[in-house]
Amino acid sequence: MEGKKLFWTVLLNLTITIAEFVGGIFSNSLALISDAFHNLGDTFAILITWITVKISKRPSDHAHTFGYRRIQILAALFNSVTLIAISIFLLFEAYERFMNPEPIKSLVMLVVASIGLIANLVSVFLLQAHQKENINIKAAYLHLIGDTLSSVAVIIGGVLIYFYSIYWIDPLITVIISLYIIKETYQVLYRTYKILMQSTPPGIEISKVVEVLLILPEVNGVHHIHIWNLTDTEMHFEGHLDLEKDLHVSESSKVIDKVQALLIEEFGIKHITIQLEFNRCDDKEIIHQENKNNE
Repeated sequence: MEGKKLFWTVLLNLTITIAEFVGGIFSNSLALISDAFHNLGDTFAILITWITVKISKRPSDHAHTFGYRRIQILAALFNSVTLIAISIFLLFEAYERFMNPEPIKSLVMLVVASIGLIANLVSVFLLQAHQKENINIKAAYLHLIGDTLSSVAVIIGGVLIYFYSIYWIDPLITVIISLYIIKETYQVLYRTYKILMQSTPPGIEISKVVEVLLILPEVNGVHHIHIWNLTDTEMHFEGHLDLEKDLHVSESSKVIDKVQALLIEEFGIKHITIQLEFNRCDDKEIIHQENKNNE
């Protein structure tokens, strides 16, 4: 369902982009042209989101044993970087317009911005129900929120220019929109960076995980732990568990079942890989230092 909504959102944004480019040229409005560039970037971003949502549903295979779900993180990273780059470009353009203000046909600016606002509101409505499903759709949703606010700001600017001939409001709106987008997009960019670096997911304390696992009477110690996100919604755990005594395979399986139940219940970790040991590893550090072996 989200795939169809993303597709319609792409078409809506492409329509807005064309309308704003034409309207911006005829009205001489930098705010409208900047919003058109913004929408053009968003159109490509949402198109990429739509494509990656479809690709991510492919099953795992021998070449991609984790499947294709992580492509959504790459898309979110690309979307964030391009949006910040566009915003920085618009800040430079706004500076030029501040230095050299030009007259603007505010009526054309108002009409085109109003059309853009309506289309953006429809797009936001289409994705609102799905924006919490993954970080990729969240990034696309933030694009649309930025577009909607841009349209509102351009309309306000058009009104002020029409009634009061305040032409400097046009680049000022561009600056405000750009700074807001950079602020909001940074959060998505930082989250994608943490996922790609396989950092410990937010809200997870490894010391707490160890404490919970040591509650089990069969477990003597826990070491070589790794906890990371494959996607923004899928957490993985792997680690070595020292057993209190040497167990048969059938008994070890029961310990694994208990560990999995604890990790799911306490931390929401569902993909779990455990290595059971009995007096095996010399290195008992909770976090294994790979570099030690290379020194």
